[in-house]
Amino acid sequence: MDIGPHPHIGLQTVTWLIEGEALHRDSLGHEQLIRPGQLNLMTAGSGISHSEETPARNSGRLHGVQLWVALPDARRHSPPRFDHYAELPVAVLGAARAVVLMGELNGVRSPAGAHSKMVGADIVAGADGEADVPLDPSFEHAVVLIDGQIALGDVTLEPSTLYYFGTGRDAARLTARAGSRLMLVGGPPFGERILMWWNFVGRTAEEIEQARDDWERGTRFGSVPARAADRIAAPPLSPRLHASG
Repeated sequence: MDIGPHPHIGLQTVTWLIEGEALHRDSLGHEQLIRPGQLNLMTAGSGISHSEETPARNSGRLHGVQLWVALPDARRHSPPRFDHYAELPVAVLGAARAVVLMGELNGVRSPAGAHSKMVGADIVAGADGEADVPLDPSFEHAVVLIDGQIALGDVTLEPSTLYYFGTGRDAARLTARAGSRLMLVGGPPFGERILMWWNFVGRTAEEIEQARDDWERGTRFGSVPARAADRIAAPPLSPRLHASG
């Protein structure tokens, strides 16, 4: 992986590795190596830039998940920040264990700073069997199969597919082979119309245009000194930008 400096506004990047290593650098001056079992949480707020790369000394493999979380309107103009969590709590769910990345699951809460109610968990089956996953019925939820064989009720999950289930559900029963893994995400319906373009989450086309102009002019987002020559230019802006719920 070699992703040069690029900007973000209005979101959090939640980076979780399953295998390998990645080096994060940002315009606040942070330089953080992340390994499996650790979490990098970057809160873009009003604007930040960062780079992501495989370090020179590495295991030769890279497998992980990066989730983007839209910040609610009340927090999206806050100053940017970066946090690294070397350890995260684990919830036991029958034959499976769930590392709680964001929010709360089965009474276990992540220390990661969330700005709205949510859950994000990496669920791994320790043995063949069933796992009952408690859900908040006020949340929408979705799961993605990462590896192995897992059934959700009578539906066998396929890779590269997001399985969505809406509000009103208080549990999900998983039947899994040992070593199988999936990602659970969820939260209450967001309730705000957002506009997402490139690396930006905003509310209006004018806001997105301003962020793009600021990046191209070299203002607002700072710089990543060690990677300044590799800065990624913004793509051309589409003339039609519309917020969606």
